[in-house]
Amino acid sequence: MSELKLIIGNRNYSSWSLRAWLVMRLAGQDFTEEMIPLDLPDTRDRLRAASAAGRVPVLNNGGLVIWDTLSIIEYLAETYPDQGIWPTAPEDRALARSVSAEMHSSFFALRGEMPMNIRAVDRHLDLSEGAVNDIARVLEIWQTCLARDNKDGPFLFGNFCAADAMYAPVIARFQSYGVHMDATCQAYADVVWNTDDMIWWRAASAEESWTIPGEEVGI
Repeated sequence: MSELKLIIGNRNYSSWSLRAWLVMRLAGQDFTEEMIPLDLPDTRDRLRAASAAGRVPVLNNGGLVIWDTLSIIEYLAETYPDQGIWPTAPEDRALARSVSAEMHSSFFALRGEMPMNIRAVDRHLDLSEGAVNDIARVLEIWQTCLARDNKDGPFLFGNFCAADAMYAPVIARFQSYGVHMDATCQAYADVVWNTDDMIWWRAASAEESWTIPGEEVGI
């Protein structure tokens, strides 16, 4: 039995859990899951028991505890170097890490005003200038990556990699809140949204019974 265990939050709301889970799937290893539903009376204690950071996701490998999505991604890339977690070409790998790090450290208005809510459909939001600018920057990143000449597939760097996993929750947000995209970005968003793993995650989200009122925004 695998010693890899990924601890996640609600699939419907936990964007960072989705990112880590997609890369776990990309790593191609058997792993178990533990879900800690968010915003419940015992959530904080359970999260603190999983890691001192008190957040999800957490990867536990035989007692080795790795928290934070980018740290989990880098650990998996180093442990399973032949699984295509990052692109092979050095230039592509550098760009993929850059756009992933930007996702990790930026876009605060987008995140704050457009929480991931996979079950939400046709929600309308009045967005701030900051959120509009964040959306424009995300689309600019996608256009830059998709325009590279050496791509041999429909994802940001050809094959699905960690960079696509980092932006998958943004695609979920754009779906929920009806963000308009040009044809190139819409085609990319559609192909990610309809991968087998995303279809599975979306279906699992639909089966969850928990609702977090603060994450239910838009009309």
